[in-house]
Amino acid sequence: MSKTYCGFVAIVGRANVGKSTLFNALLDRRLSITTHKPQTTRHNIRGVLSLQSHQLILVDTPGIQLGNKRLINKVLISNALSALQEVDAILMVAEVDRWNDEDEYLLTQVEQANRPVILVLNKIDRIKNKSELLPILNEAKSRYDFEDILPISALHDKRMDSLINVLCKQLPESMYLFPEDITWDRDDNFVISEIVRGSAIKQLHKELPYAIYTEVENVKYDDDLISINVIIWVEKDSQKAIVIGKKGSKLKAIGEQARIQLERIFSKKVMLKTWVKVKQNWQDQQDIVAQFEN
Repeated sequence: MSKTYCGFVAIVGRANVGKSTLFNALLDRRLSITTHKPQTTRHNIRGVLSLQSHQLILVDTPGIQLGNKRLINKVLISNALSALQEVDAILMVAEVDRWNDEDEYLLTQVEQANRPVILVLNKIDRIKNKSELLPILNEAKSRYDFEDILPISALHDKRMDSLINVLCKQLPESMYLFPEDITWDRDDNFVISEIVRGSAIKQLHKELPYAIYTEVENVKYDDDLISINVIIWVEKDSQKAIVIGKKGSKLKAIGEQARIQLERIFSKKVMLKTWVKVKQNWQDQQDIVAQFEN
């Protein structure tokens, strides 16, 4: 029997460096919410990439955002850092043309984890003159003894095969931990909740992405139809009005976009009903924020 290799790789980085875009590009499917808004990932999401002799279990983590003092942000940072102790290798993502205090903070945490670290310098398409790359790579090399450093563009899927090969070299010899047809380790309710939340974030643009969380109230499976009820929670009555929109137009658009994605995922017709409700200052309520702990 030929050897097989399997292991966990955490994808970490400060908020808005493109971790979720990279995670989705590596898996060749949209499992994590990707927007221009920082820290839209709230859980450690595991995606499974099964190859001929290697199984990569990729862990997408919330972005590190040090200035936000709300309780939920503290939980999200804890989620991200806890993943460092539970993996075989770390994939640290930074922007190719920007390194700041949050990157530096995360690097100190990565060092303490004592795992092999691959640095991805994302958004390489910003560098028009490729001769500018060499000093950037040399500066990155001076920061830490990385296993490898790869400049890539997660958005345009540039160099994904090279990155996958680098990651596979870090995996221990092991039997596969997941069936080969599994792509992630979350249940249907989680998938539904994230799809609706992602749709809301994209529809609302700059208005209130962080004030929203979603809760699946009910799912009913029939032979050719899935009936789903989802609550979209906000913190204020004024936010509720924004989510609903004029004559319900915004809420209708959120539901329609989410329904189309859900039908694609489940390969069935979906009847999706959404409601908007208010829960004052939920981002600082321990009983609610606890559900985001991994």
